[in-house]
Amino acid sequence: MLNTLENLIKLARERKSSPVEGSYTNKLLADKSLSKAKVLEEVDELIEAVEKNSNKLHEAADVFYHLLMYLEANDVKIEEVMSELEKRKK
Repeated sequence: MLNTLENLIKLARERKSSPVEGSYTNKLLADKSLSKAKVLEEVDELIEAVEKNSNKLHEAADVFYHLLMYLEANDVKIEEVMSELEKRKK
């Protein structure tokens, strides 16, 4: 299950270092404004889906994908985020 998230992170890092022409992932990594807008849009769509009890899984997956791309585009490493979460454990 968590392999899927790891694979998305690897994909983002691979595309960042070796861009693929026409790649949506590369478009998000290269355009921070677009990446930010997509995160905000997808979070809104997830909230709406939860409230309407429809399409929640699809929208949640979109949020994860776009958030990971946004973090990578802005050099926020998921390993550091996980470390911060670990520090917060009580």
